[in-house]
Amino acid sequence: MLAKSVSRRSLLLGASAALAMPAVARANTDGQATPQAGAERHNISSFKTQQWSDHFETLGNGAIVCDTVSRALHYWAPNGSDYRIYPTSVPRTEELTKRGYTKIVRKKVGPSWTPTASMRERFPDWKPVAGGAPENPLGTHALYLDWPAYLIHGTHDTRKIGRPSSDGCIGLYNEKIAELFALAQVGTQVRLI
Repeated sequence: MLAKSVSRRSLLLGASAALAMPAVARANTDGQATPQAGAERHNISSFKTQQWSDHFETLGNGAIVCDTVSRALHYWAPNGSDYRIYPTSVPRTEELTKRGYTKIVRKKVGPSWTPTASMRERFPDWKPVAGGAPENPLGTHALYLDWPAYLIHGTHDTRKIGRPSSDGCIGLYNEKIAELFALAQVGTQVRLI
């Protein structure tokens, strides 16, 4: 009887070890798990502090860096006294991702949404949505950039945050875009990386 219980115990321990092995094999030397190919990467653990001076010569009217890799937006106040990081949604594909320098040229509470020509081509049934409507993909607030059809905006669909889910824009939770909207001025410099 003793031999059977030992072998069952050994079998269970061996099976447990075999199940745990893929996770152990994926671990980096720093203890962080490496995502499997094709797995969705969550952005919270990849947030890291940025320095505004790595991206801009001066703070000017404030600065925003949208990091599409870590899916985070970094904001610095004009005097440098306030630095905030927000989780974001990012463009779904590389083709939809625009990178470089721009600035905020307009701010709007309750923005209306009109699909772009390329969106209408891919999704002919999409129609414009009035500002304030719960199905509005721009959420409650929008910061318009000097690139046509590129915005930093809110979203009612909270599942999009932390994922590649937009057609080019940077999306934030509605409560976070409202906070950023109050802080960022027209003329705030923006860099998408």
